[in-house]
Amino acid sequence: MREKKRLEHVLGTDADLARRGDDITAYFDLAHEGESVDADLRREIDSLRDLIDKLETETLLSGENDARNAIVTIHPGAGGTESQDWADMLLRMYLRWAERQGFETVLYDYQPGEEAGLKSATFAVNGDYAFGLLMSEIGVHRLVRISPFDQAKRRHTSFASVFVSPEIDDSIEVIIKPEDIRTDTYRSSGKGGQHVNTTDSAVRITHIATGLVASCQNERSQHKNRERAMSMLRSKLYEFEMEKKRAATKKIEDSKLDIDFGSQIRSYVLQPYRMIKDHRTKVEVGDVDRVLDGDLQPFIRAYLLARRGEKQ
Repeated sequence: MREKKRLEHVLGTDADLARRGDDITAYFDLAHEGESVDADLRREIDSLRDLIDKLETETLLSGENDARNAIVTIHPGAGGTESQDWADMLLRMYLRWAERQGFETVLYDYQPGEEAGLKSATFAVNGDYAFGLLMSEIGVHRLVRISPFDQAKRRHTSFASVFVSPEIDDSIEVIIKPEDIRTDTYRSSGKGGQHVNTTDSAVRITHIATGLVASCQNERSQHKNRERAMSMLRSKLYEFEMEKKRAATKKIEDSKLDIDFGSQIRSYVLQPYRMIKDHRTKVEVGDVDRVLDGDLQPFIRAYLLARRGEKQ
């Protein structure tokens, strides 16, 4: 059903692109005839440009886990109420971003701060490529503002960390194609009676890609030995895949940074000027309120483009 939904989205997007192209062509024809369509034409072109940018972003998501749902955890840094309030602002920003994308969010855990904000929060973002898009947010986020909790109205710097992991489920369907294995039969060497020891009833199956081997020789029938060997091989492949997923998760865990100066990926400055800057991609956005309300696409797209450049 998920693949069906994805394909329907692709076909729908293709039809939408064709329709928009026809509309723009029609506006040009009207303009050629002397009609005043500048405002409508500009609006259509801007809308098409936004759609193209979104489609290009989707083409950048090719990682093994990019298409999965995401699990996001937010922790405030040192600084008490100030940092806890900043962590709560980040939570709202990501929930608004998910809403803009049409994703479903589920709050798994929320530990409120003593006066305001939060001590920790964990939530899921369910939707196609949620993890691939949110990978850009892993790291420390820095806020500079006049503190609403400081009676002297002094400027404060606060930190909060964001960690994102793919949702890994256990519903692994182990499919073994005949061309992926090599089957050897041989004469059993153990106990089992005259028939077992004098016929090639034992079976050894080797999974060529991984080198995993499963063998069985305790049945008189080669067919039964093969069935048992295949069952064992499926179990070994399942554990092999699970180990790869555990290693991938550990690699992402190891990418966590200290929640402190010098480790931030992005700065949100509200005072003395208003600017948000990503320190990895150098992207700057002056409309702070729009970003805090969930418009993260400029930062996400720039990060994915930079990641593609690194791979090339």
